[in-house]
Amino acid sequence: MEELEDVLDDWFIESLKTYKDLYVYQLEFPSGATEWTSGDAVCVAGYSAFKNEILELRLPPRLLADANKGLCAERDFRVVHGGLTDAPVGCLRHIPGTRCVVTNDGRSSDLQVWSLGEDSDVIKRTGSVAGRRPVSAGGSRIAARRWSDAQVLHGATSADVQLSQLTTGRRLFELGAASADPLSSLQFLSDSVFLAGCSDGSIYVADVRAPSSPQVSPPPAWCRASAPWWTEASAGPDACRILRVSSSGRTLVSDLRNLGGAVSAAQLDTGPGTCGGDDVRASWAPALRGLIAVSGWGGAVHIYDTSSWTAELQKVPPVFVHRGHAVSSQPGDAVRVTSHLWHPERPRTLLSAGSDGSVHVWDWIDQSAVS
Repeated sequence: MEELEDVLDDWFIESLKTYKDLYVYQLEFPSGATEWTSGDAVCVAGYSAFKNEILELRLPPRLLADANKGLCAERDFRVVHGGLTDAPVGCLRHIPGTRCVVTNDGRSSDLQVWSLGEDSDVIKRTGSVAGRRPVSAGGSRIAARRWSDAQVLHGATSADVQLSQLTTGRRLFELGAASADPLSSLQFLSDSVFLAGCSDGSIYVADVRAPSSPQVSPPPAWCRASAPWWTEASAGPDACRILRVSSSGRTLVSDLRNLGGAVSAAQLDTGPGTCGGDDVRASWAPALRGLIAVSGWGGAVHIYDTSSWTAELQKVPPVFVHRGHAVSSQPGDAVRVTSHLWHPERPRTLLSAGSDGSVHVWDWIDQSAVS
């Protein structure tokens, strides 16, 4: 116990130099899915063998204050809405412009629709949408259509991706892929064009207005031995860039206009942590050019700068590592980061959740820029 306190003390002293802001919250149960509902609130889905819940947390007011932070007495997260679910939540998406979220339980391809307490502080289930598979190992991925508050894209494999109307459950579009590769991600690139990333590294790009065959790009040959892969498209300063990260740490950056080629590649230096096949999560910074966040290797979130990478595969170090989940865990607990999110408006602020129920929101300092 004394050794743990020493580690915590050392990390706290280090954090004074490496973080502009750092706030910690502890949930009763671990969270496997997180999603921003606004610039100052996040929806988290907790799970355990006894209880599954959805909570909407308000961020600490002190974090959001641009000036005179000392005048903000409240510096903790606050639960503003909550509800119970019948099963653990494997995937959660907020419908932009609404007080509605859509979830999948990881057991089937069906979706559950929830209202985030418009008339009360209770999150209530308001409907469901049927998927195309009665049983789905790993569950469905979900993407919300950006300029339509009643349509979501969802599916567990490339063969069963569909666009559904939330209010009626009507199927509006089917991808129609020939193979049934498990999906790692689904993402709208525009109002109509979307990307489906498969765990083997292949990518489908399709338009919901065109039911013809989608554009498909298999991964480079050296990618196939490093599966499974996580795929993420950038909508910020690095628009048209596609990021693929494998469970072995191999990373490939491609251009949307030439998915078969490689703009750059790297072997991530993720440290001593191990990574499970489905634990990898990677995301582009929405307001910082070239930066990505990667998690899945133990209790840390790693930040990398892809702008210095080349087409030649080489090992690259992170520019920042958030180790808070691992450092604050109990001795013997193998804590892993279950999800992370870049803040939609604050460039260097991220939120991360751990398998021990910890939720951290942190604004990191770029030491190279300080130097």
